[in-house]
Amino acid sequence: MAMTPHVLIVAGSDSSGGAGIARDIETVAAFGLRSCLAVTAVTVQTHAAVVRIDQMLPELIAAQMRAGFAANQVAAVKIGMLGTASAIEAVGSVLAANRQVPVVLDPVLAASSGRVLLEVDAIDALRRDLMPVCRLVTPNLLELATLTGSDPAPDEESARLQGEELSGTTGTAVLVKGGHAQGAYAVDVLLQPNRPATRFEAPRLDRGMRGTGCMLSSAIAAFLALGASPEDSVRSAKQYVFDIIARPQ
Repeated sequence: MAMTPHVLIVAGSDSSGGAGIARDIETVAAFGLRSCLAVTAVTVQTHAAVVRIDQMLPELIAAQMRAGFAANQVAAVKIGMLGTASAIEAVGSVLAANRQVPVVLDPVLAASSGRVLLEVDAIDALRRDLMPVCRLVTPNLLELATLTGSDPAPDEESARLQGEELSGTTGTAVLVKGGHAQGAYAVDVLLQPNRPATRFEAPRLDRGMRGTGCMLSSAIAAFLALGASPEDSVRSAKQYVFDIIARPQ
């Protein structure tokens, strides 16, 4: 088991099973990989609301990560909910000792219900201390606006410019997700330092589903763990999520 490539998932639990670690594990397993875990928070929530959040101690988060690296062949890391600046610092300290492993950060700022999941004073720490050690950051349009101190982008060009700003200040690749935009197609744009932008589009489905951000970032991490390029990882992960949403309910 230890020799099977693993994705280390650093994220919060969701008691409804609709998002968070539950979504991450099932997504990674879909590609024949195993998961190891560092739980950052335990939440009580339904599909409609977050009722309670209990944060894990930062030293416990770091200890879980170190154990995951020690026990398994960790080929990629996926990071979701972190919650606090101290948790960000703890995660960053472990990643600094494992820089060879690609890291995908889904910058979870709020739940679908609107409940804040990252303290306001932690946003600077996320941008300053964690994003530079990640291979890829995957903000939606609302998260991108917050991370760049801007209003939500009204169109694709504005979103691309915000993504370029975030990529330039952090030195990492940014996937601008267009799921919250309008139009017949959902367009995501991959922005990598010193590389031309790459667009990925798919028909916009008239169907909602929780946890799609978790699924996409976990799928990208799984493809990176399997040795795919960032472009191919994003393309394949986007198709995977599209197929899941398009399935008959």
